[in-house]
Amino acid sequence: MTTVNIHEAKTHLSKLVDRAVQGEPFVIAKAGKPLVRVTALETPKAKRRLGFLAGEISVPEDFDTMGAAEIAALFGTGA
Repeated sequence: MTTVNIHEAKTHLSKLVDRAVQGEPFVIAKAGKPLVRVTALETPKAKRRLGFLAGEISVPEDFDTMGAAEIAALFGTGA
């Protein structure tokens, strides 16, 4: 594990954080004495989004009129 002093950490923080995200944690030290360890956080899994079944199902062409006669009969409007 890499150890860097505070000044170096301030100077190269962006690069050090990128390396930590890639799985290379590092220690920040002051006057050679280790103070903190920086490691990447575990990120939550991506949320599922609508459309994940795209191409897996199909809607019939007559979907809007399916059962129209039965529905009309239930409401007494005739078909």
